[in-house]
Amino acid sequence: MAATFPRAGASRRPLSRHSALLGISLGALVVAAPALAQQAASTATSTTTATAGEAETLPTVTVQGADGRLVSDPYSTPSAVSTVNLLNGLNQSARLDTVLRTVPGTFTEQSTSNPGVAINIRGFQGFGRVNMMIDGVRQNFRFVGHEASGFAYVDEQLLAGVDIARGAVSTAGGAGALAGAADMRTLGVDDIIKPGNNWGAISNLTWGSNGVGWKEMFAGAAKLNDRVSVAGAIANSSPTNYENGAGQMVPYTWQNLTSGLLKSDIKLTDDSTLKLGAVFYNNFFYANSADQQITNNTFSAKYHYDPDSELIDFRLNAYYNDLTMTYLNTPRTTRLSRGRVIEDNGWGFDTSNTSNFMWGEVAVSTINGFEYFYDDVSASNTVTPSQYGGVNPSGESSIGGLFSETTFSYSIVDFILGLRYDFYTLDGSGYENGTGGAVPQGPWTVDESDGRFDPKFTLAINPYDWLQPYVTYAETMRAPTASETMVGGEHPGSTGSYSANPYLQPEVSKGWEFGVNLRKDGLFTANDAFRLKADYFSNDISNYIVTCLGGAGTQTYFCNVDGTSRVSGIELEASYDARTFFASASYTHNDNDLPPQTQGFGTNQYLPDDIFSMTAGLRFLDEKLTIGGRYSFYSQSTLIGYNSTFTAAAISSTPSPSYGLFDLFGSYQINDRLTFRVDATNLLDEDYTPALSIQPTGFTGNTGQGRTVLMSLRAHF
Repeated sequence: MAATFPRAGASRRPLSRHSALLGISLGALVVAAPALAQQAASTATSTTTATAGEAETLPTVTVQGADGRLVSDPYSTPSAVSTVNLLNGLNQSARLDTVLRTVPGTFTEQSTSNPGVAINIRGFQGFGRVNMMIDGVRQNFRFVGHEASGFAYVDEQLLAGVDIARGAVSTAGGAGALAGAADMRTLGVDDIIKPGNNWGAISNLTWGSNGVGWKEMFAGAAKLNDRVSVAGAIANSSPTNYENGAGQMVPYTWQNLTSGLLKSDIKLTDDSTLKLGAVFYNNFFYANSADQQITNNTFSAKYHYDPDSELIDFRLNAYYNDLTMTYLNTPRTTRLSRGRVIEDNGWGFDTSNTSNFMWGEVAVSTINGFEYFYDDVSASNTVTPSQYGGVNPSGESSIGGLFSETTFSYSIVDFILGLRYDFYTLDGSGYENGTGGAVPQGPWTVDESDGRFDPKFTLAINPYDWLQPYVTYAETMRAPTASETMVGGEHPGSTGSYSANPYLQPEVSKGWEFGVNLRKDGLFTANDAFRLKADYFSNDISNYIVTCLGGAGTQTYFCNVDGTSRVSGIELEASYDARTFFASASYTHNDNDLPPQTQGFGTNQYLPDDIFSMTAGLRFLDEKLTIGGRYSFYSQSTLIGYNSTFTAAAISSTPSPSYGLFDLFGSYQINDRLTFRVDATNLLDEDYTPALSIQPTGFTGNTGQGRTVLMSLRAHF
């Protein structure tokens, strides 16, 4: 019989009294900062006599997040950050998982059947270890089962780009993230309307072989007047099952996806703007032995106040996200799972102010702010109410943080001081039916509230305008989630059961990063550009959370690992563009001694030891014709065997084989509005299974997609 799950936190408050007072006080200070700064600036002006010719120009200082994005210019930022442009044509036909796997230090848990994106950074994923966002909106959907323990659902046809920060993030987006953050940015007004125009439209029409079929996207935008612009987009794709490199049909790789978005940019005053956004996602697919439907609705409001003052650049972002996973009542769905509904309603905000000023001969740029988010998860079963949400509990959780990042620049030296105070709460209760787990048989409660200061220090040297070496020390914290703390119940058709663990402690990472940025124009010719970014990192992880077995191997629960685990690696990305010739490459080497998760109650998260990707091409006919290719190599990686009986004897470790993939692409710009493109992926028809991936239900063959040809026509008016 499944354990009973009373609604965790039904009588709780989102924050403890201490945390609430701290959060309200700090939030009030941050919100009031622009007014205080303006008052200070006015006072200084009234007491200082100066002519217009004596006004001092402040030097440009790059502060991560200062422009409202997670990543500014990667090659000028002394941190392991990357950005992917999905509007430049090189990635239009690629699956988002494939694109992200070309970014150094970045990978995905690729589910063959589930279309969700589960981003892995430096070997960490799931349960918020990586903060995944859509337009700055946190995607906190958690899922305990034979899949990744956290997904973001977004249609890649609507994406303009992806910003990725590896390691500690000391500005907005860093709360609760152990290994980094990734923001998937959807199309906006400025992406659709070309400079100087009052309206614009983008249309993509793609056809692909090997199950891809037709994919369509249309986006339009218009400036209604000098102050209001609007945009909208709609997309559709319905791929069928594809064949692997051996010609086998891989089942349950179909989906039926419809998505769209609405955006509005409003100029409230000459100094303030408001951007409103809504992104909609609706998909049908088969995964986890069930026909499923996912709806994900993401709403955001971004206010920016930037008056004529170096002391004020104020931002307030508020958001709401509603994701519902429904197991449909169909014959193919496992009987005990039919009617399961998991809904995650999350809301939050972040607010910050950036100030620039001179302190003697030192240029100072500082961003200070506060962020908070809250999740309300309900898990139920409309067909078999006694099954609730399976092992997925209902619950509420909240995490908040005060943050500060200040850059001091003197001569060729930049010193960046970052500091966060993050806090979290977990409250709930339930009843344990089994024995041998983390809690004794009977009722249990969760009443946890804690916080931690996490510093980040960076020293960067700029001896030349093209060279920037740096060193960073940083600490991060990830609080245990409601899913980990309050999981329970029985596996359908199995004798194994699950136990809650209200005693989980936060994971903590402490580590160093050594890196260098190179940016050189005119290296070999007058018009070429070379960029290189490389780093070495080493992190010690304490209180890492994995799954443990108790009760003679029949009781599974989450637990903290004793001692310290270490993760280290090398990350490199470089690009060279001489107009007629271009090339880019990325490389990742990862050493990871984290203890394994139990496959079947979570998934593998070990990266291949070595990952290499290189793209190169030529441009002809005044750069209208582009022809190129890509090679990607993935070395062998650790694979934890599926644990069908949830016993210690069934946990085995075997290496997954290495593999390499060749792709070819070509595009022709018919005119300034139309571009035709052809891609051939997995050109040599390699028979492989992608590293860090999940097999579809009941299939044991290789799951990598075989040779696939895609043709697309893109119009941008």
